[in-house]
Amino acid sequence: MVKAGKKWKGASAKVDLGKTYSVEEAARIVKEITFTKFDASVDLSIRLGVDPKKANQMVRGVVTLPHGTGKSVRVLVLCTPEKEQEAKDAGADYVGLDEYIKKIEQGWTDIDIVITMPSVMGKVGKLGKILGPRNLMPNPKTGTVTNDLAKAVKEVKAGKIDFKVDKQGIIHSSVAKVSFDSTKIADNANELLQTIVKLKPSAAKGVYLRSVSMSSTMSPGIRIESKTIAGA
Repeated sequence: MVKAGKKWKGASAKVDLGKTYSVEEAARIVKEITFTKFDASVDLSIRLGVDPKKANQMVRGVVTLPHGTGKSVRVLVLCTPEKEQEAKDAGADYVGLDEYIKKIEQGWTDIDIVITMPSVMGKVGKLGKILGPRNLMPNPKTGTVTNDLAKAVKEVKAGKIDFKVDKQGIIHSSVAKVSFDSTKIADNANELLQTIVKLKPSAAKGVYLRSVSMSSTMSPGIRIESKTIAGA
């Protein structure tokens, strides 16, 4: 069994495991307990009272974080030649079609988001086995299959993220960097949480937000009181 190091113990001492905090309190604490030398991500883990195996209880959506994610997002746009310049001007990192489809088929996935057009989904669809497991497959529901490529690219670059409940009924998502001030961390966290609250399936019964926890890379988790979340 691996023993906890001094830094972990010191961080854990600043969190009362028997207490729940508001989002704003958690945002302040997560900055205090982060001990990594790099700019760690701030993550939320939300356990929902849903059965993901049932289609009418699936929770999936998109949200634009008001202060962005703090991450450099690598965007690939798969489009026809006449739309390439639009995608490039909007800030896409990679633009093309057949050459990138071939690269992906050969194992290239050094990207964070794939955006494409409805007219080329016939070609892109065959990449499902590669992109699907990596959560990279374009989907109209998340705005990544669209004819308005410029808008889609700009939104992603500005902090638009998608989320989906996993098989265990949990949504995991990064909402900021520790270098953000605590107000911005809280703003981003609240934006995600309030969006998830609004997406509560009508078929879900009982407590919807069963538990919410905030942490940074390698830090202890900070339990958030669900009642402090607007709309919960």
